[in-house]
Amino acid sequence: MLEAIDRHDHAALCEELGDFVFEAVFLAQLEAEAGHFTIADSLKSVADKLVRRHPHVFGREADQSRLDSAGQVRAQWEEIKAHERGPAADPKPLLGSVPRTLPSLLRAYQIGVRAASVGFDWERASDVVGKIQEEVNELREVVADTPPDQARAEEEMGDLLFAIANLSRKLGIDPETALRKANEKFTARFSAMERAVSTSGRTMRDMQLDELEKEWQRAKSPRQAD
Repeated sequence: MLEAIDRHDHAALCEELGDFVFEAVFLAQLEAEAGHFTIADSLKSVADKLVRRHPHVFGREADQSRLDSAGQVRAQWEEIKAHERGPAADPKPLLGSVPRTLPSLLRAYQIGVRAASVGFDWERASDVVGKIQEEVNELREVVADTPPDQARAEEEMGDLLFAIANLSRKLGIDPETALRKANEKFTARFSAMERAVSTSGRTMRDMQLDELEKEWQRAKSPRQAD
């Protein structure tokens, strides 16, 4: 579905949405036949939850005006969720609600969102850039060793990726979407380079790195002169 959205392929998206809705209706029908709930119950449940957890949108005018930042909205959302669980429920850590099944980059983004909801955040995006540079420097130190300490390199790489995910958040960019687009861009350029090399009668494995770099630059800028 995400691929269809990225390609602006409306026909493919129509088909994918159809598959998605079919699965939902099919499961709801099984539950209805078993006497548990209907799809109308599911829709009412999600609509009620949406209204209940967003009083700044659906509540009284006073509720709508008292929040002036995304962080405050997130904090209110967490408070409402905690209230829904009730006083008898075991208190759940703030970050405990971030699913471990998420892709790691997206989970890092969501962890940052949760932490920022209680004010634990960098003030500006430029501050995160400084943190990224700090992590790059630490990783550079590890790489300079011969041989590099693999465990430390893994730790520093994780810190770097976590900081990058938080920069994405500060800039309002979904990191999974940005990385997916970068993957597609690289794939398209590499495929163009591959075709160009094949047309010349050579193979990429037989070429030197500087030759491959020249072909890569051509693939990036097809109209660029040698």
